[in-house]
Amino acid sequence: MRDGFMESVGDWIDEALWDRIPAMPVGGWFESAVDWCKVAMRDFFRSLSDGIESLVEGLTDVLTFLPSVGMVLLFAALAWWLRGWRFGLTTLACMLVVAWTPFWEQTMMTLALVLVASTFALVLAVPIGVLAAENRRVAAVARPVLDFMQTMPAFVYLIPAVSFFGVGLVPGVLATVVFCMPPGVRLTELGLRQVDKEVVEAGESFGASPATILGRIKLPLALPTIMAGVNQVIMLALSMVVIAGMVGGDGLGKVIMSALNNVDLARGFNAGLAVVIIAIFLDRTSDAIGSRSKVARAQRAMAKV
Repeated sequence: MRDGFMESVGDWIDEALWDRIPAMPVGGWFESAVDWCKVAMRDFFRSLSDGIESLVEGLTDVLTFLPSVGMVLLFAALAWWLRGWRFGLTTLACMLVVAWTPFWEQTMMTLALVLVASTFALVLAVPIGVLAAENRRVAAVARPVLDFMQTMPAFVYLIPAVSFFGVGLVPGVLATVVFCMPPGVRLTELGLRQVDKEVVEAGESFGASPATILGRIKLPLALPTIMAGVNQVIMLALSMVVIAGMVGGDGLGKVIMSALNNVDLARGFNAGLAVVIIAIFLDRTSDAIGSRSKVARAQRAMAKV
């Protein structure tokens, strides 16, 4: 009885109030803004598209310049230098597996896409994180924007990117940049805010300028946290680059989408295995770079003492 009464009240409210209020055309406003940008910034978008294509294609040419076996040996040597012989041998074995699949060139294309997108994202994310850590007003503005960027479904980023640049690798790269930026901003801000205030005060007592304190005290001490953000940016970039295969992005994403459309289990597994191996390699190497920088800072500090 009570449920029926409440349902009747709800229907009456809908008919008397909500049905008479027009729907807010938020999506229409966004579409109008995109259409305006497409007309007003046509030259900028064309130049940006050409630049991104040149970067990705040039890096892909570098990664495919040597035969697959030669690149495998280079990856193994890099892994050995960064993390030791165990990781070097593991990288050698895993990369040989990727080289034996039919998708070595697509794997190198995916690696190029990830590196370009991650670089763009970090070039934007780290300065924004520094500003957010140094200025509370910037932090107050950036926080809800980052929340929006992180909670928006990844596929939605592809829609405006395709509207601006059409189908191809460029919308995939730009959608990846937007998708993977937030962790870089947040962890840069977090690392700088966690720096011991007593260390900062000691620098100020010696007359160091704010720029010197930032560059020679805060950033070096916050580097481990910043490198964790770099690692997260790279991992998110790799996941988004695969999704970008839906809009014609080259590389393993395109292979995986083709396998999905044709229900080709073998093709999809080979491409997915290559993605996993590249992800593990990038994760371990970025972590090793952060660890080596930490050791180098400690050695310089001991030398000064």
